[in-house]
Amino acid sequence: MNRIGFDNKKYLQLQSQKIIDRISFFGGKLYLEFGGKLFDDYHASRVLPGFEPDIKVKMLLELKDQAEVVIIINADDIEKNKRRGDLGITYDLDVLRLIDAFREIGLYVGSVVITQYTSQATADAFQMRLENLGMKVYRHYLIPDYPSNIPFIVSDEGYGKNDYIETTRSLVIVTAPGPGSGKMATCLSQLYHEQKRGIKAGYAKFETFPIWNLPLKHPVNLAYESATTDLNDVIMIDHFHLEAYGTTAVNYSRDIEIFPVLKAIFEKISGESPYKSPTDMGVNMAGFCITDDDVVCRASEQEIIRRYYNTRCSQRQGMADKAEVYRLELLMNQLNISPKQRPVVDAALERSKATEGPAVAIELNDGRIVTGKTTPLLGASAALVLNALKVLGGIHHDIHLISPIIIEPIQVLKVKHMGNRNPRLHTDEILIALSICAATNPTAALAMEQLSKLRDCEAHSTVILSRVDENVFHKLGINITCEPQYQTKKLYHK
Repeated sequence: MNRIGFDNKKYLQLQSQKIIDRISFFGGKLYLEFGGKLFDDYHASRVLPGFEPDIKVKMLLELKDQAEVVIIINADDIEKNKRRGDLGITYDLDVLRLIDAFREIGLYVGSVVITQYTSQATADAFQMRLENLGMKVYRHYLIPDYPSNIPFIVSDEGYGKNDYIETTRSLVIVTAPGPGSGKMATCLSQLYHEQKRGIKAGYAKFETFPIWNLPLKHPVNLAYESATTDLNDVIMIDHFHLEAYGTTAVNYSRDIEIFPVLKAIFEKISGESPYKSPTDMGVNMAGFCITDDDVVCRASEQEIIRRYYNTRCSQRQGMADKAEVYRLELLMNQLNISPKQRPVVDAALERSKATEGPAVAIELNDGRIVTGKTTPLLGASAALVLNALKVLGGIHHDIHLISPIIIEPIQVLKVKHMGNRNPRLHTDEILIALSICAATNPTAALAMEQLSKLRDCEAHSTVILSRVDENVFHKLGINITCEPQYQTKKLYHK
């Protein structure tokens, strides 16, 4: 049974109140820059066991009558067709996805802002598409010498040139498909315009990580560093906070580096800065809701090991460089942990050695380890899922959940009619076949009932999985890692 180390209920209460207090502090209007993921924050749920992936959305729903959402997208990201690594979709498509997601849960989306606009044709086309869909769209322009030339930035030729975003609620949630979109610059631009109109407004930042009131080298904060090796983020002591208050707090290196500039911009806009440190700007209360430090420490160590394997695979695929792997090895050295502390790794490797083929191992939530091997009918991942369901359902290993008579026609369909070279069934195909069998076979139905028990289990494959199998593992909530090698020597892999 997984141990809990985080109190969701307390977090919901503290976080909501913190935001309400910050709105009041600024006289009734707050631009809240939202970093990280609003939806499906599985990193947080992995390193803070008990943290619900959608708890931040639930928190915002507590404030939905006061809140509206503004979504930011960088014009250059549209031009370059930048993609989200987790979803595989372009940033412009993700804007549409986010609008739908917010509307579905009852949050009002007021507008979309295209930042760093320099007449990019693709940005113009995207704006037209949004406007045809009924969305308000604003443009913010590339400001020369940003952020160093403060007198120019805070002027009619700098922020003043940007479109004023019309908002109607006291809490304006500023979010984006990914980093580098210009969320902070958008908020500061709005403060400039609000000041000119005589409207009181303030700015705050909501980031779950790093957790400012945990030690610098706490595993939770180091796990955040492991998740951002591609961004070169480093967590540092916030010396501004230490000097102002005599207490230690941690923050991003980039936020600490930019704070003197931000402070000067605040002073230029309103005459004084409301904040003495970058930590002051945050409203994150997650650190006050940790109930078992040992649990979150162990969970964070496992996350770093998972990131290590995932980055090595990305390196093999040409999507990461050696420096990222080295940084992860350094983090593991700091915590005195190694990849061998992931039990499913050795289990998968031993199964692969014994069978002389690809294998996958899974650690169930009760600690039992189950393996799956490649067979003439099934890929190793598909075999693993069936074996795990048998163990969870108390079904004898020799019992066929799906008859070979059913599997073989599917293989014929794949190879003869759909042009696939690999006849073995992938995980999604075997689950569809199992669900069909469950309609008439009570044993198959019993196996299907166990699917939810796979959530939060750990698994490891001896080869890089196909995109199909990887997606199924993610949908089932299984934390999968792989050895950085392919099953074949082919250069092209689906």
